[in-house]
Parts: sequence; C-alpha cells; structure tokens
Amino acid sequence: MKWISQFICDVFGVLLMELEKFKILIVDDSRFNLEVLSRILLAAAAETNDPDYPQYIIATASSGPEALEKVISEKPDLVLLDIIMPGMSGFDVLAEFKKNEETRGVPVIIISGLADENDEEKGLLLGAVDYITKPFKNSIVIARVKTHLKIVEQMRIIERLSIIDQLTNIPNRRYFDNRINSEWKRAIREKADISILMIDVDHFKKFNDTYGHQQGDVVLKEVAATVKSTLKRPTDIVARWGGEEFVVLLINTEISGAVTVAEQIRENIQNLQVLNIADADTPLHVTVSIGASSIAPSITNLIEDTVGAADKALYDAKESGRNRVCSELL
Repeated sequence: MKWISQFICDVFGVLLMELEKFKILIVDDSRFNLEVLSRILLAAAAETNDPDYPQYIIATASSGPEALEKVISEKPDLVLLDIIMPGMSGFDVLAEFKKNEETRGVPVIIISGLADENDEEKGLLLGAVDYITKPFKNSIVIARVKTHLKIVEQMRIIERLSIIDQLTNIPNRRYFDNRINSEWKRAIREKADISILMIDVDHFKKFNDTYGHQQGDVVLKEVAATVKSTLKRPTDIVARWGGEEFVVLLINTEISGAVTVAEQIRENIQNLQVLNIADADTPLHVTVSIGASSIAPSITNLIEDTVGAADKALYDAKESGRNRVCSELL
C-alpha cells in the first residue's frame, strides 16, 4: 500500500502550498473598523511562532454593493461582515451571497453592534457561520477566524481527494467534466478551439490476465505519468476516464496540433520500459491507441458530440491495428 502513502503525501504537499495564505474580505462602512480588524488579523499572523498558523491576505469593502462585487472578484476564503451599513444592510448582503451559486459557499462571520438574540438568530438562519458582537475582544476574533479557516482547509482537502484518481494520482472523470464545462463556455466566448484525446491501453485485459492486476496497476500509473509529462502547457490536462482509458483536454488547439501531441504521447508510451514486478531485469512494454477530435464550439454544439467524435476516432485506431492515432474533425 506504499502508493497510497505517497498519494496522500503528494496531495497534502500541494494543499500546504496552495493554502499557505487565506484571503479574508472585511465588510464595514467604518474605515476605522476596517483598519482595526485588518491590524488584528495581520498582527496575530505575524507574531505567532506556530508554523501552522494561517497567513492572511486582507481585502476590504465599505458598502454592501462593493461587497457583492468583491466577493466575486477577490474570491475570499472567509468574509467578516458588519450588519449596520447605509443603503444595503449586512443581512441583505448575506442573503444575496446565498442566492448566488458562485458565492453561497463562502463562510461569513457577522461582526456587529447588534447584540439582540433575534439579530443573531436572523444572521445564522440566513447562513452565517458565526456571530460576534461589538465591542469584541481581539482574542475572540482571532480564535473564531482561525477555527473557520481550519474548516475551509479541511473541506478543500476533502474536495481535492474527491477529484483525484487514487491509483494514478491524476485528475478523475469528475474533475474532467467540471473542467471541460468551464473551458467550453470560455471557448464559445472567445471563438477558440478545443481538442480532446481519448487514449486506450492496447490489449490491457490480456495483459492483466498474463501478468496479474498488480502489474496492470503499474502500467496504468506509468502511462498516466507519461501522458502528464508529455503535456507541456499548464492549461492542458489528462484525466483517468475509467479502467484503462484516459482523456486529454487541449485548450486553444486545432486538430493538427492535437494529432501532433497525440503522436508524441503514443511514441513516448511505446518507448516505455515498464517495471516488471516478477523480473526487474526484464522490463515490459505497452502501446496505446488514441482518438483525437477538435472543434471551435458554438452554442449549438454539445460537449458530448465532441467526446463522442474522439471516441469514434479511438475505435478507428483500434480497428486499424492499434498503436496509432486517428482523428475526427467536427
């Protein structure tokens, strides 16, 4: 089970880098309050000797409408929200956050001079995760913020684990579906090309029957790593589609470029010397078949059709002898 330990280490290593700093949006119509809260949080982070203490990036908004804009543009990990503001109250802001799919998941701590239990109940029912009354103690603010950011961190770890294929340590189909949906919309807006590669390990069932499933797992991990290392642009991704199939998403890539990348992948895998569990001195070899499709999508096109075209091209590659690339242009 060594690979599981390595997988967990890799995931947590990435997460620690990504979560080194948290962004907090402070919303208050008083500039004095904005400065005080900012100083409290930044000073606590700067003065601690705890290496695991969260580090903060602070953004501020002085009105409800500005808060609605900044929660989209700044994408904060946590919002500290005052209630009594002219024009649009904090309750109204919170209600708008929860209506918007893009912002409803952002945790909100209310920090308000309204100390009545009914106000606290209203804030919590609207979706706030906590309610701190003024005048507040610095230590209470720091403790509550730290607690809720810890929850954010834990939720991100869970989310990260849910989109990574545990065997190959590359994204899974769920991640691919989310990513292609967003890239598809962008390509429609920008009139850009999208290409998809469907990759299948040749004769994988026979390979498993001959060498065993543990050896088959080694093949899948090495194929995944090879495809990933062949992709040179950070926007291009490989995901495990299922079983011995992988899918590659190439952004701003026409069919000729997709075929070139596919040929590089095919050649690199053909040259692989796969570790032989039974005999380390005699490496094993595998090949893949690849189907490529490309489209500059419009609102009348469907993602499913483009994936289907790549799948049809993959079928053609397998039917015509395997270890080759075939393409389909929509």
